[in-house]
Amino acid sequence: MQFKRVITTLAVVLGGLASVVQAEPEYTLKFHHMLPPMSAAHRDFIVPWAEKVEKDSGGRLKIEIYPAMQLGGTPPQLFDQARTGVVDLAWTVGGYTPGRFPSAGVFELPFMPVSAEVTSKALQEYAEQEMKDELKEVHLLAMHTHAPGSLHTRDRAINSADDLKGVKMRAPNKLMADAMQGLGASPMFMPVTQMTSSLSKGVVDSTMLPFEVVAPMKIHELVKYHTKIEGDRGLYTQFFLFVMNNDSYNRLPADLQKVIDQNSGVETAGFIGRAYDHNEVLGLEAAEKRGNTFNVLSKEETQHWREAMQPVVNGWIEEMDKSGRDGKALYQKANDLIQKYSQNQVAGS
Repeated sequence: MQFKRVITTLAVVLGGLASVVQAEPEYTLKFHHMLPPMSAAHRDFIVPWAEKVEKDSGGRLKIEIYPAMQLGGTPPQLFDQARTGVVDLAWTVGGYTPGRFPSAGVFELPFMPVSAEVTSKALQEYAEQEMKDELKEVHLLAMHTHAPGSLHTRDRAINSADDLKGVKMRAPNKLMADAMQGLGASPMFMPVTQMTSSLSKGVVDSTMLPFEVVAPMKIHELVKYHTKIEGDRGLYTQFFLFVMNNDSYNRLPADLQKVIDQNSGVETAGFIGRAYDHNEVLGLEAAEKRGNTFNVLSKEETQHWREAMQPVVNGWIEEMDKSGRDGKALYQKANDLIQKYSQNQVAGS
């Protein structure tokens, strides 16, 4: 009887060991990004995405996440790290490498975005149709945007273009730097990771950011004024790239490629966008609780900004034409896709 109990126990132990062996992942993918673990992107998009992929693969895929540039390099190098196979997966800001993804620049033009979810879905469909050449060196998982950005200023309220004269302002990309310079500001480009230090040291007086990064980076503690632009379109957004190394994707068996595919595309772009929209509200609330001052541009002033920034739109269209693309058609397509997903959202609400 005792011998049977020993055999039974041994069988249970061996069975348990077998299940552990079976649960070992077959493929481990390194995922590199620039933001700290407490960031909303890490918490509400990257980690849930990785966990879902692991679950959908039955444990055969493991995603190792390396935040805050832990594997070395700088944020502008992330795309190339994925392209060359230094890492398997990367998430980065497209505008960190100006001119590299010119077709996507249409979504960074002034007064293009609506919500992050809608704009992200529109961008993803646009990328799948219009950016194949620009993205052929990687496997695209999703492109997305943040919610429309606002102005955050240390010691002066921004209610008009006159208030921008001489203001040292962080611009998120070249297009918006040109747009704000046209209104009289003195813009400079810098990655978002440099913002807290630059504001605290007075390197810049103001910054263009969505509220979702205001709270985690404590921007609301360094500024007193926030200027929002309301209406059917927000002031600006910028696009992000979520990409995979081609070889890393191609070496996966077909069923695991399918897992990746099912966690890519328009729906994934929408999922990321919803996370950004949610955290936009939280960031706004944090600034309100701080007691900061909020301003909203009047309709008349907003129209003035639109007209003053139109040369930036025209310039982008001309640059596309010079490169052999139909700039006006691309601009119209981006607007049509934003309208399409805006209507879809209303219909589904």
